[in-house]
Amino acid sequence: MAESPYLVCLALIEQNGRRRLPIGGGSLSEPIAAGADPGESGRAMALDLLLRLWQQSDDGPLARCEGLQSLLLLELPMDCFIEALPKLKAEWINSGDTIALLQGLRELAGRGWTLQTAKYSQPTFSSW
Repeated sequence: MAESPYLVCLALIEQNGRRRLPIGGGSLSEPIAAGADPGESGRAMALDLLLRLWQQSDDGPLARCEGLQSLLLLELPMDCFIEALPKLKAEWINSGDTIALLQGLRELAGRGWTLQTAKYSQPTFSSW
């Protein structure tokens, strides 16, 4: 992982018949340990993104585009966040090719997680 790791949360959604890919991110003081998950940093980032989405629901109903793969967390180098991620985002919004998006994200990040929850349970991360 690069010297400047960045944790990114993405939501693949649809609103008013249009694909959207809201993103939140923040730098990490050090890479996430091998075999570990994003922990509290990841939960906080997901909560922030989900709260922003909830506020935007006033503009129309929101729907997940990819089921369990609709909320993702990635650890990637800062330069990917600035350069490559916006290109992938634009391509997905225009094409809707989720397979290409997920493949591109895996190539950028190498490490990623989906975030899931069940009733009366804490959110959990699953590597992908």
